[in-house]
Amino acid sequence: MPEGFRNPVIPGFQPDPSVCRVGDDYYLVTSSFTYFPGVPIFHSRDLVTWEQIGNVLDRPSQLDLSDSTSWASLGIFAPTLRHHGGRFWMITSNVLDPFFVTADDPRGPWSDPFPVAVAGIDPDLVWDDEGTCWLSFSAAGIQRCRIDDRTGTLLDDPVETWSGTGLAYPEAPHLYHRDGLWYLMIAEGGTERGHAVSIARGPSPEGPWEPCPANPILSHRSSDHPIQSTGHGDLVEATDGSWWMVALGTRPSGTTPMYHVLGRETFLAPVRWADGWPVVGPLEIEMPRRPPGEALAVVDGSRDDFDDEVLHPRWVSVRRPLDGVCSLTARPGWLTVHGGEATLDDANPAFVGRRQQHHACRASTLVDAEGGTEAGLVLRMDELASYSVAVRGDEVVTRARIGPVAQVVGTAPRPPGVVELLIRTDPSAAMAPDTVMLGFVDGDGEEQVLASLDGRYLSTEVASGFIGRVIGMYAVGGDAAFDRFDYQALP
Repeated sequence: MPEGFRNPVIPGFQPDPSVCRVGDDYYLVTSSFTYFPGVPIFHSRDLVTWEQIGNVLDRPSQLDLSDSTSWASLGIFAPTLRHHGGRFWMITSNVLDPFFVTADDPRGPWSDPFPVAVAGIDPDLVWDDEGTCWLSFSAAGIQRCRIDDRTGTLLDDPVETWSGTGLAYPEAPHLYHRDGLWYLMIAEGGTERGHAVSIARGPSPEGPWEPCPANPILSHRSSDHPIQSTGHGDLVEATDGSWWMVALGTRPSGTTPMYHVLGRETFLAPVRWADGWPVVGPLEIEMPRRPPGEALAVVDGSRDDFDDEVLHPRWVSVRRPLDGVCSLTARPGWLTVHGGEATLDDANPAFVGRRQQHHACRASTLVDAEGGTEAGLVLRMDELASYSVAVRGDEVVTRARIGPVAQVVGTAPRPPGVVELLIRTDPSAAMAPDTVMLGFVDGDGEEQVLASLDGRYLSTEVASGFIGRVIGMYAVGGDAAFDRFDYQALP
């Protein structure tokens, strides 16, 4: 059993983590933006090994993304997860419209939304000793008010509260009550390289606030640290009385200005208290110690054979429910993707994917598509940034979409029958963060690479936004069947 653990504890596009403990169990949620279902939820017994147990927003009555078609980084922002009164509470916003849902079991079902009539992002809930529910959120500074937690109704008008040290974009407020004091922790500096966590304390949720003299308590800005953009933290007390912070960060690589391709990921750092203030750190890739419990290695791959009645909760589609995009029953043992006229460049493609979690990985699938249907694998940042390999008629075709430029970058004759397609990423590129290889397996069982493309064009620094790469299956022009999806981390 290893004595330490490796960050990120939840690799891949899993930003804005929020965590709570119930007994010996820890639960964590992250942002999902325009992917459906929304707000993935994880369970752990040690804060290190996390299993996705579902998605909080898993039906249309909870999640409507029809107003978020203009940009892939709209939709569901920054959730907060709490446990109070024997129930779980998750509050988030659909762009600027906050709402909360509740559940007795974190695996669901979760309630339909309770809207909260404020305009802002990154909402937080906390209850004082009298049972009053306090809402904090970001809207041109940090705002606070009281709400009725049965209905979401405001009990007073929002007022501005402590908004940090003066850096840009104060956001991600979380209120905590410890040893008779209230702590207001926020992110500031923007969620890019200037990201930071700052904190203040006071006698009540209303302050007055005394800023920590060591602010920011977490930031890797202006450093050569391999983890950058650290911020958006949340605190939790472990079962042994130790304290920990989950926070987002990125792992940029390549030449200057460096590029991160997996999105913002979830990291874990120890916290100690000194003079009534939290001291965070270190936040490293290799951590020499671990929280209580068994620290297991990060999952290094998975295979879906599509033999179960429902898809694993890791699978997502774009802006619409999976059951409108694919089926496990149309051809048992296969995943059938219902391709219509929408292409990968459209707001609602026929796409079923999962997050890329490792810089070096290989994804493959077997595809059966007939006629004029185009079907295959795609590595996707958004509608304007993707690399794909697919069967189309009697060809295997690879495409690159980089902003306004869409280009076929390689073709080959299609092998007979069911075709194995593959996408592989190699982070050993000298200038770019990685090289993306697109290909297929020929009739002799040999891999044939049709295109090797610069990975920087599928990075946040080029494509922009708040999301990361997702890899999966798509179809255009008709139904296509996929027999297994194999995702492997490579050395």
